[in-house]
Amino acid sequence: MKGRRGRCPRQHSVDIMAKPALPSSSARTSVLSLKVTLRGVRPPVWRRLLMPGTMTLGDLHQAIQATMGWRDCHLHAFDIDGRQYGDQRTTDDIADENRLTLSGLLKSGIARFGYTYDFGDTWEHAVAIEKTQPAVNGSSYPACVAGKRNCPPEDCGGSWGYQHLMAVLADPEHPERAEQLEWIGEEFDPDAFVIETANTMLAAQFKRIPPSANRPFLD
Repeated sequence: MKGRRGRCPRQHSVDIMAKPALPSSSARTSVLSLKVTLRGVRPPVWRRLLMPGTMTLGDLHQAIQATMGWRDCHLHAFDIDGRQYGDQRTTDDIADENRLTLSGLLKSGIARFGYTYDFGDTWEHAVAIEKTQPAVNGSSYPACVAGKRNCPPEDCGGSWGYQHLMAVLADPEHPERAEQLEWIGEEFDPDAFVIETANTMLAAQFKRIPPSANRPFLD
């Protein structure tokens, strides 16, 4: 596949391309629970999302970016049963991710598939459709209901580069430590994950009010 994107700019705030607001959950009967896990990183980095089945792979891409903490400045693709889906505006020789819904996947018998972000660093994610469950009346979707750990910094060199970065930062005497700290540009906590922040980013992405911090989340 060929694409037309470069490196992420070294900044920590990005413009969000908001999606149209969705109707309230009273207009839908069920949502899909999906678990997204970053491959090649230990301890695991993962998120659990609740999404209406009417949403597309394009919507799932935006939800993954928002909740994982990626900045959507690289190419991406879904790998589903050997076929690649993505954004046809930026990637050649790929099926349109906006024409396939999550319910359509489930009806086709697809419950597990892959998602790759950044064809240079090659961040591979495993996506599992865990179950269908009733929508909660008055709740907004999509929503992040659980997760663990921070996603790696953009452009750090993939899983190997990330492991090396963590080893450097953990050693106060390492000769590369000062350089790497300057490159990151801020305090990086690999264990950090705040579900309220994930849902705020998700709400901004889909142009709606984020769920209350008092809402009971599922583990």
